[in-house]
Amino acid sequence: MASEILEAPIPVPNAQQTVEKRLHTPEGSPVRFIPPEPAEIEDTGLQAHDLEVLILKLLLKRGTVTGRTIAESMHLPRHIIQQPLERLRSELMIAIKGSSGLEDFVFQLTEAGFDRARREDQHCSYAGAAPVSLDAYMAAISKQSIQLSSLTMEKLRSAFSEMCLSENLLSQLGQAINDGRGLFLFGPPGNGKTCLSELVVSAFGEYLWIPRTVTIDGELVRLYDPRSHEAVELPQLKDISYDRRWILIRRPTIVVGGELTMQQLDLQVNPQTGISEAPVQLRANGGALVIDDFGRQRMPTSELLNRLIVPMEKHHDYLNLSSGRQIAVPFDMLIVFSTNLEPSDLVDEAFLRRIPYKIEVEGPTTEEYVALFHELASKIDCQCDPEAVDYLLEKHYLPSQRPLRFCHPRDLLRQIRNYCEFHNQPLAVTRQTVDVAVKNYFAGL
Repeated sequence: MASEILEAPIPVPNAQQTVEKRLHTPEGSPVRFIPPEPAEIEDTGLQAHDLEVLILKLLLKRGTVTGRTIAESMHLPRHIIQQPLERLRSELMIAIKGSSGLEDFVFQLTEAGFDRARREDQHCSYAGAAPVSLDAYMAAISKQSIQLSSLTMEKLRSAFSEMCLSENLLSQLGQAINDGRGLFLFGPPGNGKTCLSELVVSAFGEYLWIPRTVTIDGELVRLYDPRSHEAVELPQLKDISYDRRWILIRRPTIVVGGELTMQQLDLQVNPQTGISEAPVQLRANGGALVIDDFGRQRMPTSELLNRLIVPMEKHHDYLNLSSGRQIAVPFDMLIVFSTNLEPSDLVDEAFLRRIPYKIEVEGPTTEEYVALFHELASKIDCQCDPEAVDYLLEKHYLPSQRPLRFCHPRDLLRQIRNYCEFHNQPLAVTRQTVDVAVKNYFAGL
C-alpha cells in the first residue's frame, strides 16, 4: 500500500506557461526572467544521485521527516523527489516510519543509510535547497544582464532625490551607469561619494533572480547571502509556479573598503562544512561592486586593478576550485572605484584609460550649502535662524578658509539636536548652538 501511494503520479505544472507570465515591479519595470519550475529531474540540471545525497543528509540532521518537508527543504516540487526517495528505499537506506496525512509518509534512516549519510556529511555538510547548475546560472545572468537595462534622467533624478546634485554631475553619472562597466568617483571626503556609489544601482528599479546555491563540478558555492542581498516577496509570485531554488532580490550593491584582500576575490572553501562562499564580485553580479577608499587596500592598487580590469572588459571572470581547476563565471556588474585621492596618484595613465569614466565629486557652493542646511533643519523640525547660518559661515568657515562639505549641515545639525535635547532646550539653530556644534565637530580638524 505504501509503495503504491509513493509511486502514484503527482500532477506536474506546466512550466512553459510559468515562463510566459511576466511580473512587474512596483516601479513598473518588467522582471525579464522567471526560473521555470522543473518538471523532471533532468530539468533541475542535477543527477538523481545528487538529490539522494541531500535527502540522506537532511534525514541525518533532522531524524524523521515527511516527504512534504523534504521537498520544501530542498525547494523542489514533491514529484521531483519521488524517484530518489523510492530508490533510497529500495537500497534500504531509508524506511517509512509511519503515515503523514494523504499520500505522504514519515521517513527515517536505516542503519546502512545512517552510515552513508555520515560519510556524505563529513565530505560536505550542506543539506539545504537543491543547488542550481553553473550553466543555468550563467544563462540567467545573461538574460538579466545590467547591460540590457536602460536608464533615463527621470529615473536617475528619482534615485538621487535625497541628494543635492548638479545637472552636470547627474548627466555624467547617467552616462557611466548606462555604459555599465566602470567609473572612478574621486574628490575630497564628505561630499557623498560612498552614498552615490550605493545608490547607483537603485536607479534601474529592477529585481534579479539568483540561485541560493550553485554546483560547479560537484562543488557547492553558496551564492545568496542575506548580508549582501535583499530578498523581495512580490504578491504576484504567489499566483505562479517557478523554480523555488531561486530567490528574487533587489539588484545588489556590494561595498568593500580598505579591508579588501585578494583572497576575497576567489572562492573561499570552509573546511568545516565543505561549502565554498561566493567571492564579492560573484555576489555583485547583476548590480554594482563598490570599492570604497580605493588606494587604502592591503595590496598595491596595480595588483587590484590587474585582477579586475580583464573581467571588466570581457564580462567573465575565472575562479579557482578547491580541486585546482579553473572555471569561468559571469562578471556582469558596474564597478565603482571611490577614492579621496587623485586617480593619477594611484594608477598610471594606461590603467586610467581602461576605466571609461572619471567623475569628480566636488563640495557645495555657498548657496547649495545654505539651502541644504535649511532643508535638513526643516526635516527634523528645527528652527533655523538665517542669521545663525550666516554667522556659521562668517565665523567658522571664512577666517580659516575651511572648505564646505555636503556632510557638514547634517553632522552639525545632529550635534545641535543632541545639545538641545540634553539641556532640555527648544531645538533651534542659534549662535550659541552653532558654536557648541562647531567646537565638538571640528576639534582637531
